[in-house]
Amino acid sequence: MTTLHHEHPVHQHSHGPSCGHTEVPHGDHVDYAHDGHLHREHGGHWDECEPDAHVAHSGHEHAHGEGCGHESVLHGDHVDYLHDGHRHARHDGHWDDH
Repeated sequence: MTTLHHEHPVHQHSHGPSCGHTEVPHGDHVDYAHDGHLHREHGGHWDECEPDAHVAHSGHEHAHGEGCGHESVLHGDHVDYLHDGHRHARHDGHWDDH
């Protein structure tokens, strides 16, 4: 899965371990949940970190929701759940791996 390079041009805030935003491990980097977006540092600026394709998480038997034990992160018009180093989002009767 690759990630689109969509620069977040007006981003004055510097994310880091004490910035107050949720850290989301994502492959070889860390995203920061901020205002319904996931930001990652790339080449001296901040990008919106979004997958470029639909990736279903097959074999995911766990149902996420309030009280499931996994941290939730607002992501645009839905909620992702942080689980085993991935972000899971409900989509058409299955879970997507973001």
